[in-house]
Amino acid sequence: MTASNGLFLISQANAPGLSEIPGADDETDTLSNMMQKQGIPHHRFSGPAATVQNVKEKIRSYNAIHLACHGSQIVGKPLKSGFYLRDQDGPNGEPQLGCLCLSEVIKENLPNADFAFLSACQTSTGDQTLSDEAVHLAAGMLAAGYHSVVGTMWSIEDRYGQFIAEEFYKNLLERSTVDGVPRLHGSQAAYALNHAVKCLRKEVGDAAHGLLAWIPYVHFGV
Repeated sequence: MTASNGLFLISQANAPGLSEIPGADDETDTLSNMMQKQGIPHHRFSGPAATVQNVKEKIRSYNAIHLACHGSQIVGKPLKSGFYLRDQDGPNGEPQLGCLCLSEVIKENLPNADFAFLSACQTSTGDQTLSDEAVHLAAGMLAAGYHSVVGTMWSIEDRYGQFIAEEFYKNLLERSTVDGVPRLHGSQAAYALNHAVKCLRKEVGDAAHGLLAWIPYVHFGV
């Protein structure tokens, strides 16, 4: 299937066995509404629907992807690193933890992949054991074929993550509009992230707490 110029939204706020990410579903819901208003093709999986199998079945259909979930970096086995979603329920109906590994993303062969926004492991309290996950997962997504990737160097509070995401996509749509038609284009992602970070910095300032909110965002690729 040929990828459309659209956005694939995935959020998993309650991955089995992992800490809850309260704002993840709100984040993708807000972005879905934004895409709807702008006429941008999009699809959203959240909660029980955000399974590894469902994501793999849709990932080729969109040239941009936004992941709001936990992630992991497997030291020494980078292709086993990935994003924690849900797997098929167990024999008694209990939810199972699933991982969309980078090796599986690469196998999908994504010739039309453009950009990825990794809003991974956003928790209000942070998680020191996964503090640098998005940086390494971002490099992995570049290897999978995405030309432009946004990630964070450590966990961000939900409210800041959603703020950045909204400002990022608003600006990206403005910058990518052609002949009055809104689009999403990864070539403008670095500029859009710069805009979003400036907006957050204006909100939270340069005190210690504010610095921890806006400094972590990074862009890789072109």
